[in-house]
Amino acid sequence: MDNKRYKVQRKIESNSPSENPDYIFGRNPVLEALASGREIEKIYISFGTAGDSINRIYSLSKKKKIPCSNLDRRKFSQLEQQFIGNGIKSQGVIAVIRHFFSYSLDELIRLGFEKTDKPVLIALDSITDPHNLGAIARSAECSGMQGLIIPERNSAPVTPAAVKASAGALEHIPLAKVINLTQALITLKENGFWIIGSDSSGDKIYTDKIYNQPLVILIGSEGQGLRHGVLKQCDYIIKIPLLGRVSSLNASVSAGIILYEILRQKSLD
Repeated sequence: MDNKRYKVQRKIESNSPSENPDYIFGRNPVLEALASGREIEKIYISFGTAGDSINRIYSLSKKKKIPCSNLDRRKFSQLEQQFIGNGIKSQGVIAVIRHFFSYSLDELIRLGFEKTDKPVLIALDSITDPHNLGAIARSAECSGMQGLIIPERNSAPVTPAAVKASAGALEHIPLAKVINLTQALITLKENGFWIIGSDSSGDKIYTDKIYNQPLVILIGSEGQGLRHGVLKQCDYIIKIPLLGRVSSLNASVSAGIILYEILRQKSLD
């Protein structure tokens, strides 16, 4: 397999007003893209949108294993403004075009061990904000970690907003998308990785010396933290002390603190 990372492509392939380099919107354009095999990262559908074309979009996206998310109308309206601007009608459907090559989990494991005998991978659980995804990727790449793992569903897609927040890191750090994060963690443990989750329930402090082996660092959303099924796979659960009145840190801030503590300990070793 060629390990080369693919650059973000921003070439406009159509003069249609329903398409730009990053998104496709409108029922028929999204259907045509699905039928033609166009690489699509994720499809958003406004709650309550119905009809034959919508049913076909659901059916084709399921067949092609493309995540399809229902959003309430307020959130969908926010996406419309963010993705395609005011005054343009999306007909309740927006598809995010895939610009990035993603590895399989097995490939990511192999790449990690090719670089070091103690690779560190970062796995994200329920991180749905593209800015958080990009910021975590930036910290991971800058601190020399070996890869990023995100679920196909209930995760932020790799949008231009995520790319911008990553300052280009998403073009360099290997990324794997998995169908089931819990099963992926089991596979990683079978391949010699120790799973370390970051959660307020942790009985370890993030500065404890527990990083001297192949690692997966699990980061959850600041709202709900790590899901119960994911927590059960952890060998250690760590926490970052909070001394102020605010009860949680932003997920990307937590990730940066932990990743640079790992780098500090590895440098001392």
